[in-house]
Amino acid sequence: MTVEIALMYLAVGLIAGVLAGLLGVGGGLVIVPMLIFCFVRQGIVPDLIMHLALGTSLASIIFTSISSFMSHHKRGAVDWGIVKRIVPGILLGTFLGTFVAARLSTGFLKGFFCVFLYSVATQMLLNKKPKASRELPGNAGMFGVGSTIGVASALVGIGGGSLSVPFMLWCNVAAHRAIGTSAAIGFPIAVAGAVGYIVNNLHGVGLPAYSLGYVYLPALVGIVCSSVFTAPLGAKLAHALPVDKLKRIFALFLYVVATKMAWSLLQ
Repeated sequence: MTVEIALMYLAVGLIAGVLAGLLGVGGGLVIVPMLIFCFVRQGIVPDLIMHLALGTSLASIIFTSISSFMSHHKRGAVDWGIVKRIVPGILLGTFLGTFVAARLSTGFLKGFFCVFLYSVATQMLLNKKPKASRELPGNAGMFGVGSTIGVASALVGIGGGSLSVPFMLWCNVAAHRAIGTSAAIGFPIAVAGAVGYIVNNLHGVGLPAYSLGYVYLPALVGIVCSSVFTAPLGAKLAHALPVDKLKRIFALFLYVVATKMAWSLLQ
């Protein structure tokens, strides 16, 4: 691995950390597209790029989610009752989702990720939140919701915040508790997802050196080392900058990224 490539992965972590702290976006939303760019530059086999990006993204979220949910826990913003009820479905759905993803083509996964980016960008641009219209479902319902969130998170390499937060807001959970609880939910998603992507290519067939299944270790180390320092900076900037305006700008950026990825699929 060249110095240029190592610096690219450190840059991914720096940017992802700042944006996560500043805008409250999930790490995978930023990390996956940037990893795809880095892997292309590195010359990794095209058919493996998307799987490596998803697996590495989820592995990195294991580390970043810990500091996030601990911070929310100290402020009393994590509803551990909700976490306890939804985690069984989360673990099963995410783990099974990696098996589905491992058997899908890079083209399909890119297309699915593009659609997801468009939907998240639209949500951020319009800033619409679901109306609180019901209560949380019973254990069976929570298991089903958790499984659905887990599968979707595995397919796009995220911690699930863009799915779990709207669900909890819809179920009359206060906004600050929904965000804090979502941060805690992101940890089991990341663990189950990373383990699943490792298991699905444990023998490293066709993978670049220093890969553990579909987790590319040099990228993981670079992202974790740098994002740990920049996430607190982003959170600090959030109190000094017009975050709502920045979110709209970031939404437009996501449209550009999604469109570029979609265009590459048509070529």
